[in-house]
Amino acid sequence: MLRKIKIAFLHLLPISGDIQYNQDLIERAVKLAAVKQVDWIVTPELAVSGLQFSRKIGTDWIKQQPEEWMIHFCALVKSINTNVFLGCPEKSADGELYNSVFVINRDGNLIGRQSKIATISDGWCQSGTSIETIDLEGMKVGIMICADAYTDKIASTLLAKGAEMIVAPSSWGPGLHGPNGEWERRSIDTGLPLFVCNRTGEEETVTFWEAESMIIKNGKRLLSHKSEQSAILTFEWNVEKMDLISSDFQVEYIS
Repeated sequence: MLRKIKIAFLHLLPISGDIQYNQDLIERAVKLAAVKQVDWIVTPELAVSGLQFSRKIGTDWIKQQPEEWMIHFCALVKSINTNVFLGCPEKSADGELYNSVFVINRDGNLIGRQSKIATISDGWCQSGTSIETIDLEGMKVGIMICADAYTDKIASTLLAKGAEMIVAPSSWGPGLHGPNGEWERRSIDTGLPLFVCNRTGEEETVTFWEAESMIIKNGKRLLSHKSEQSAILTFEWNVEKMDLISSDFQVEYIS
């Protein structure tokens, strides 16, 4: 098992409903992160589509995965020798739609996925039906998507299934229903570190300009970042001690 890992959060500004733009942005960001020789790259929730895409372009475009672009993207991930957590909608074999995060390993293989459970406010998708950890290079990783942090159910289930850390791809900005200590409480409940990859920008009824990507342990924010443009946030993590090595995010903005 790796003793330390270098992780890059893609704190992106996707355009809701502009799939081509978002895919290009993700590819560009992943290539830039790869130059830093990172072990993991994490995108926000629904990085491919934006959060409120269904209001603009509907859902007919959503396909079973891996579809054409996902196959291309997996080949890109293999070529740069890293692992990626990608937020992307998907259609199941029986036609149900899900807000999912896919895990792609260094070999370009889709080794796992987690679908969002707390989908009440999303409207277009079904709730995920299973909560499983993903084995990634000797570590058991849990995925908790955005509002899945509202209660302790998902985090506690992941802990019971052996998770050693939780990755939380999110599109969650301040406001009436904004985050209010949920991630911190989940880290206290479980004793697990949380890696929150959030986003920036604004959509029809929500704004993300003040949304923060964070590293949280034992209820404390060790690092946080917010910005008005897309950024790559890189840090090093001690896997043996389950603690932060970096004193701050290394930030590279994407113009």
